[in-house]
Amino acid sequence: MRCPFCAHDSSQVKDSRPTEDGATIRRRRQCESCAARFTTFERIQLRELTVVKSKDRREPFDRDKIHLSVSLACRKRGVEQEQIDQLVSGIQRRLETSGETEIQSKRIGEMVMEGLQQLDSVAYIRFASVYKDFREAKDFEEFAGTVKDLFEE
Repeated sequence: MRCPFCAHDSSQVKDSRPTEDGATIRRRRQCESCAARFTTFERIQLRELTVVKSKDRREPFDRDKIHLSVSLACRKRGVEQEQIDQLVSGIQRRLETSGETEIQSKRIGEMVMEGLQQLDSVAYIRFASVYKDFREAKDFEEFAGTVKDLFEE
């Protein structure tokens, strides 16, 4: 593993432990050149996934894009980082075990919407405003009305 401080190619693992959800291994490393310590995370990747976007554009699946979107939607909402990590890991696991190598971006967006609906109603509306491309305040009002009905049931 390359050191983020001096770019030396070799580091030594000092400590390894699974994260809370058990889907990732956290490793504390020490650079053999400058002795700086840093942390890396190791995840299982079952297969290479390609995301099919609008106009048939394709790009490699990037877990971090989903994580950033969910984190922004949940900002200042009291949603724990662990809950966000579990949601993102669950989506990634479902995609990887689906047997498909090409995934429509729309499907990923729907999975995020489902997860946020269970997690936090405001985060759900925030994500939907970008995902569904709200143009006017009226769009928020209409969508919030449907969300209110969902959460009152």
